[in-house]
Amino acid sequence: MVSKDNLGKFETLVEIIARLRGPGGCPWDREQTHESLREALLEECYEALEALDEGDNQRLAEELGDLLMQVVMHAQIAAESGDFELRDVLQNINRKLIHRHPHVFGSAKAKDAREVLAGWDSLKRKEKGENASLLDNVPKKLPALSYSQEIQDRAARTGFDWQNVEGIIDKLAEEVGELKQASDQPKKEREFGDLLFTLVNIARWLEVDSESALREASRRFLKRFSYMEETCRGRGVSLADLSFEEQNQLWEEAKRTIGDN
Repeated sequence: MVSKDNLGKFETLVEIIARLRGPGGCPWDREQTHESLREALLEECYEALEALDEGDNQRLAEELGDLLMQVVMHAQIAAESGDFELRDVLQNINRKLIHRHPHVFGSAKAKDAREVLAGWDSLKRKEKGENASLLDNVPKKLPALSYSQEIQDRAARTGFDWQNVEGIIDKLAEEVGELKQASDQPKKEREFGDLLFTLVNIARWLEVDSESALREASRRFLKRFSYMEETCRGRGVSLADLSFEEQNQLWEEAKRTIGDN
């Protein structure tokens, strides 16, 4: 029986989801499948990331709850079809964490985070087989910038990397030149991809998360552009009717007013 006194317990969430999915439960929840919940799972991940980026701890707590609900819902659906149960999910992750942290739960030693990552990669290769690529288990459904940064980072752990960031910046100039010289659409797309790939490499060297950096740049653009629209409405003019020079002046005003927030 669900009780308000037990709202802080994981078991209460499991019980609520089971009841929603059970006889006499919620018609919507009972209709859901792994496939129908795919977009919701992805959306909850992005909302948690947004709360992280904003530094909003109260919202982060809420979004992590929504994400946890998705995990329990998928486990409940699987249990109903006899595929696996929630305890299998917990056993798998607990077993993996213990196995991949022998420097904590065993006798292995790791003096810093770099050695931890090296050991982690070694263990994963043993699990997957020595012929498996280090990049095989990078999720291909990751956003393109995140995927690019992750495969570059993993490749760099083997020593396949630039000596310094200056070399990559020189490569960036080279890629810009090749993009300018691209003669047809397929070449333009390929060269533009190479340019983005190089920018992600620079971000990795600067210890900048390229996905978060672009998301923040887009957020700043949105706030400044919204300021431009609101200012035009207040002045009784249409943004679209302004000349390019007038729009740029308004953009600079937005930057001064809003700043880097």
